[in-house]
Amino acid sequence: MPCLEEIRGPEDVRALSPQQARDLAPQIRRLLVDTCTATGGHLGPNLGVVELSIALHRVFDSPRDRILWDTGHQAYVHKILTGRTEDLATLRQTDGLSGYPCRAESEHDVIENSHASTALSWADGLARAHAIRGVTDRAVVAVVGDGALTGGMAWEALNNIASAPERPVVVVLNDNGRSYAPTVGAIAEHLAVLRGPDAPQALFESLGLAYLGPVDGHDLEAVEAALRKAAGLRHPVVVHCVTEKGRGHLQAEQDETDRFHAVRAASAKKASGAASWTSVFGRELVDLAADRPDVVAITAAMLDPTGLSEFARRYPERIIDVGIAEQHAVTAAAGLALGGMHPVVALYATFLNRAFDQLLLDVALHRAPVTFVLDRAGVTGDDGPSHNGMWDLSLLNLVPGLRLAAPRDAATLRRSLREAVACHEGPTALRYPKGASVEDIPAVDAFAGIDILRSGERPDVLLVSVGAMATTCLDVAERLAAQGVGVTVVDPRWIKPVAPELIGLALDHQLVATVEDNGRVGGVGARVAQALSEVEATLPVRTFGVPQHFLNHGSRSDVLQASGLTARHLTHALLESLPSGQGRARQEATPSLALGGR
Repeated sequence: MPCLEEIRGPEDVRALSPQQARDLAPQIRRLLVDTCTATGGHLGPNLGVVELSIALHRVFDSPRDRILWDTGHQAYVHKILTGRTEDLATLRQTDGLSGYPCRAESEHDVIENSHASTALSWADGLARAHAIRGVTDRAVVAVVGDGALTGGMAWEALNNIASAPERPVVVVLNDNGRSYAPTVGAIAEHLAVLRGPDAPQALFESLGLAYLGPVDGHDLEAVEAALRKAAGLRHPVVVHCVTEKGRGHLQAEQDETDRFHAVRAASAKKASGAASWTSVFGRELVDLAADRPDVVAITAAMLDPTGLSEFARRYPERIIDVGIAEQHAVTAAAGLALGGMHPVVALYATFLNRAFDQLLLDVALHRAPVTFVLDRAGVTGDDGPSHNGMWDLSLLNLVPGLRLAAPRDAATLRRSLREAVACHEGPTALRYPKGASVEDIPAVDAFAGIDILRSGERPDVLLVSVGAMATTCLDVAERLAAQGVGVTVVDPRWIKPVAPELIGLALDHQLVATVEDNGRVGGVGARVAQALSEVEATLPVRTFGVPQHFLNHGSRSDVLQASGLTARHLTHALLESLPSGQGRARQEATPSLALGGR
């Protein structure tokens, strides 16, 4: 039996006999289970592509042949087969292996792809480049899931790929019937028909694409034979491989809730006792919908991850899963609002980026009362640069007429959601981070919708806390108070538009500082500074946020520290910013920005 540690690259995989290649599969599955249990990661998708990944590297010559992974969390096996077995123990950890393809790691990682439905467009562009340059001796292979075919961008790409039979692209359809949850819609129904014996193959062939399959995606020799035939056709072809998500791990195979899609690290499985932000939202929406029959919920193939499972059970007629199609979700929400409903669109913050045009021109331009609930906002950490929700505040600040809230705890999340759904004049949005919610932070006072979390003895610093940064800001205030600095900590709760009362409060202080886990460009700090400039205020403003880089993966605490968003760093920076004589300067080293700037 070949030893997995002896596989240093695809050439070693190609050198194996058929039996040796088959013997490799159970070793890889054991390694995946052991690794993901320890580090956390996307277990189910990778267990399902073991034989498929081995076959790809036996048929094609990577990196000369370009293998493109759609939704790259299914590329762990690819990492193993391209010489990264020894590093797998560092998966998703600071300075360790990325949970997605990463070009800095290997020449075999072609695109850093972690949002679905895009690989076919990459493949079309790469094949066009080959044709223009006269390159004919290498293949372009795109591995896509059936879930990705629910995204419109995939069909835009197929429309172009099929139009040019002289440009060969091998589309490997990894069909396991799921994304996070069972794949929805007419495409899923058609693929189910294709899996049957003697099924008509009109869908792809009518577009001008050759079709091979369905193939048992766990029969290594059958997959190899289909891929070799596809490579020899020299024109666009779909190889339909039917696989089983979680294959080889009994718990994952039998799980219907997709708990094994992504598993948490063993060290993170101890319950904190606090409910997750996601579950707080989900329960509150269920309660709210009992009184509001016009409330409907929309998800983009992420029913459970966005907290909508209980809503779906209670109100099945009012839950809409559009598949991996955020653009459609947002414009469909505008249509629902036009028809008298109040849609609540629940997305990860990073995925709202994909539907900005629809938010701007279909929802906001029409002043549609749609509520956006953005999970995993701010620094998410171990999923890496594509998943940090550090763009949403900057993008949403551009949208006319949209009101935006950033709850600091579970209580303000519930309150903000009800206020958002009660708004009928235009769109609203609220955003919260990943993980467990913090203990409720009561306000000591409030006025004009602004919560005062701490009143300073002297009006030295106004510290504007955005959302989940409240605990850090209160820590900063305590540290500054020990240095003789008076600090008022406020939470505006609704951060767009900037309240005139917040500007009035700022004018009573010597220094204004804002703290947010969003990119510094165009965030809340920038809006506050702009509002102060418009009243010709001359007081200094410090805006603290995430550096405008693509931040490497690491724990949330590591990323925040590298971004300078710790109480220690902020205290030092504010002491340096105060006018001479205010506070006793504390000489503390400023943390480096080691995770920034790839």
